[in-house]
Amino acid sequence: MGQGTGRVRSIRTRGLALLCAAATALGGGVLLLGPATPAAADPMSSCTRTKGAVVAVDFADWGGGVVRGCDATPTTGYDLLHEAGFSTEGTEHDGPAFICRLGHKEFNAGKQYPTPGQEQCKLTPPATAYWSYWIAPPGQDYWTYSPLGAMSQKPKNGSVEAWVFGATDPDGTSGGPTFTPAQVRAGGQTDPGDNPPDVKPGKVDLKAADAWLRGRLTEGDHVRDEGAESANLYQTANTALALAATKGRSTTLDRMKSYLAARTEEFAYPQGTDKAPSPLGAALLALLAESTEGDPHSFGGHNLARDLGRSVCTAGGTADCVAKGDFPGVGDVETQSLAVLALHRAGRKIPAESVARVAAHQCKDGGFSPTLMRDGDTCSYSDPATTPYATIALQQAGGHTDAVAKARKNLRGAQLPTGAVAAYPGVTTGDVTATARSAQAMRLLGDTVRADAAVSWLSRQQTKSGGFGSDEDATDPAIFPTWAAAFAGARTSLAALTTKRPDQTKPPVDPTKPPVDPTDPSDPDPVKPPTSGVKPPWRAGEGPDLKKGTAYLTAGSRLKKGHYYENVAGTGFADYGLTIDGAYALAATGTNNNVLRGIVDFLDGKGKDASSGRRTVNDWTGVGTSHAAGGSIGKVAVLAQAVGRDPRDFAGHDLIAALGKAVCKKKSQGADRSCAAKGAYRYAPSVFSQSLAVIAQLRAGEKRAAAAPVTYLRSLQKTSGAWPSLIPPTGDSEVDSTAMAAMALDLVGDTRSDKAVTKALKWIASKQLRSGGFPGASGDSVNSAALAVQGLSLDAPKYKTQIKKARKFLAKQQNRDGGFNVAAGGQRGSDVRASTQALGGALGTSFGTLVRDLDGTRPQPPGASSDDPAGAPGDGGSGTDIVTPGGGPEGGSGGGSAAGDTPTGPLASTGAQVTGLALAAVVLCLAGWRTLVVARRRGGLAGGPR
Repeated sequence: MGQGTGRVRSIRTRGLALLCAAATALGGGVLLLGPATPAAADPMSSCTRTKGAVVAVDFADWGGGVVRGCDATPTTGYDLLHEAGFSTEGTEHDGPAFICRLGHKEFNAGKQYPTPGQEQCKLTPPATAYWSYWIAPPGQDYWTYSPLGAMSQKPKNGSVEAWVFGATDPDGTSGGPTFTPAQVRAGGQTDPGDNPPDVKPGKVDLKAADAWLRGRLTEGDHVRDEGAESANLYQTANTALALAATKGRSTTLDRMKSYLAARTEEFAYPQGTDKAPSPLGAALLALLAESTEGDPHSFGGHNLARDLGRSVCTAGGTADCVAKGDFPGVGDVETQSLAVLALHRAGRKIPAESVARVAAHQCKDGGFSPTLMRDGDTCSYSDPATTPYATIALQQAGGHTDAVAKARKNLRGAQLPTGAVAAYPGVTTGDVTATARSAQAMRLLGDTVRADAAVSWLSRQQTKSGGFGSDEDATDPAIFPTWAAAFAGARTSLAALTTKRPDQTKPPVDPTKPPVDPTDPSDPDPVKPPTSGVKPPWRAGEGPDLKKGTAYLTAGSRLKKGHYYENVAGTGFADYGLTIDGAYALAATGTNNNVLRGIVDFLDGKGKDASSGRRTVNDWTGVGTSHAAGGSIGKVAVLAQAVGRDPRDFAGHDLIAALGKAVCKKKSQGADRSCAAKGAYRYAPSVFSQSLAVIAQLRAGEKRAAAAPVTYLRSLQKTSGAWPSLIPPTGDSEVDSTAMAAMALDLVGDTRSDKAVTKALKWIASKQLRSGGFPGASGDSVNSAALAVQGLSLDAPKYKTQIKKARKFLAKQQNRDGGFNVAAGGQRGSDVRASTQALGGALGTSFGTLVRDLDGTRPQPPGASSDDPAGAPGDGGSGTDIVTPGGGPEGGSGGGSAAGDTPTGPLASTGAQVTGLALAAVVLCLAGWRTLVVARRRGGLAGGPR
């Protein structure tokens, strides 16, 4: 089943009804709806196991067989069909990229099927009868339903693809080819790894291994080499990790962590804390922290993850850097892999060059070289003990599917009939370290039977004392092989190790099911809403439906490529402020952490949109330029802080340092309108902007740097307790801005700020309407009600009645599609911007304390988004109420600007823009802030977004 360029096509996340939404636009050219005739086909002899790609089409439904074709220089799956001699026809509705008919001269003189009598090909065919598209990259021995359409799929040399007519199930696990990739590959490529060893089950005695390892400790907290007077910190760290695998939490493990933490500088910063850390020391300590409920960003007084990430070589050819992407001083692939894995588990963005350097050391047999090579060097031999760690690192980091598939085949091929893995290719006896590490990788890759066979062999190698020797049938245990055996015996790996007890962990999330509602008592294992230790003042099940709200926000028809909301539908122009609002909502609810991870990774990678100018989030904030907008920078920084990313290294910038530079030392004069007053932030024209920036600085521990901004924010409060919306103030009082300022000042902790918060909450409570809502620019506003819930929750026991009424109001404004109206009364219809604030505010979590752990998530492929409910493409479900995404009831549209955190129009948002980028620039740079008042009033009257 074909699809448009760049459009992800995964039945796993779409459902059968949305499977058929596959329209495309071919650049700026004309859509050709007629048949696409084949080119002069490349002969099959042009394709080999390593050159060209093969496509196979099954005409069985019409009494034919499987017809193969070759493209010696493959570009896309669409071109592969035509270069291989097939003709295609699209639909009138979806264009040529949707493969509706296929034909080849080798079957029935090239007649295309299905025939016009069977399928008119005017609209999208049903999911029960269409051409489904399957791929098998080089080294893969099974079919995968293609996540991309034929125009987006780029087959590599050695790939094979297949088209099969019929139906598929929602998981893409049925309806696939009846033949294997090996049967149609060029050169008859086969997979040797489909017959795992048949051995007697066996288990490692973890209790005995644990006791043996503890027996190696000196003074109960470290390991020393024989005759040495000081600790071997490398062995101590590895032993601690092994003990975490064998027993989990323990007093001994805590003591070892404390011992290592006290020696972090010695182990991880041997050249001094002002120099790059030791990649090995920093990686091991970071992995230990990540595996034992610690924080790799704060271990032994150091931010190991940040420093490790910043140390990556930007160029090669130096004494410490063999090539770009290396970690300094590293000479082996194992350490490079451990460093990559440590950054992944810490939730940090891994430099692509660092991951690529691991992949570059893959040998022809699929294994990996033990030593780090210069660019251009060729691997001469692979190491069975290095290959598992390299494979784990690549599998976790993502982006190297072919290399992982090839490594998987190597791991399978290296396993002996006994279940063991030898130390070197061609050896017939097993090696404990190679076998145990291979078991970790195989289990992670899903080869459970093989991993269990390896553990069975290991169980027979365990000595009476509980430890393991290095070689098969060894009787003298050693510490090195025992580390790896402990992991394998515990059925875990360095990628998955954790000391969290089973009753602490959340159940695995089935991606085909909707997210759990933390407040819904009907859910079997509800996730508790984030609180600061105070019981929420509502009963379970009261308030908005978080599951439906999340599904609405994360639907692929709204969240483009799983990464961002558009400013104007179809333009590719990202509304970064709205996108971050959506991320805030997902962080507050915790109902789809995978999609949240995708948004965060996108923004952390600078967030380049699909507009003609290819804007980035840095273009939106202006960070590093003369027009840097403090509020926008603060907004991005708060998101980074909420999900455990480092705001000092996010999207390629130190956002906290940028905020410090954005604090105004005095009011600007004349035509320069960058600074409203001393203590304001540059180009921060609203209380929202000021508050977000203050929150970001305070959450980063920059209390001194935030002192002037805090003072200025306090000075804007009126005697009533309210704050205005705009800076400089215009005389209005606003619930939204007052709630936001209260959240910011609540973090300060001094007497003056506490009194200001108390007055603010009292004023907010006094503004509640009989409906339970609160007044905003659009009337009885959803945004205002949600922000009021967040503000009043700072003192939830006192304002529990008001909070409960507001949440009931929000529930009444939720539509059948899960989205929310802009306001009560007037035109009904779900609005993305209102929905982000309603969903994020419903749980009452302050932006000052918002935290969402993304541990356990994985990098999301472009296009990964929530399951759309069954319904027509893009509508989020049947009977939905939809307004233009991001727009108000009248079809208005929010805009984006570097200064765009002004809450104007009917929606307050946490930084929605006034209008488009050009209008915002004109308003801010030419007309000045006062003109924003006019724009705001117009927005309020017209129903446009704020």
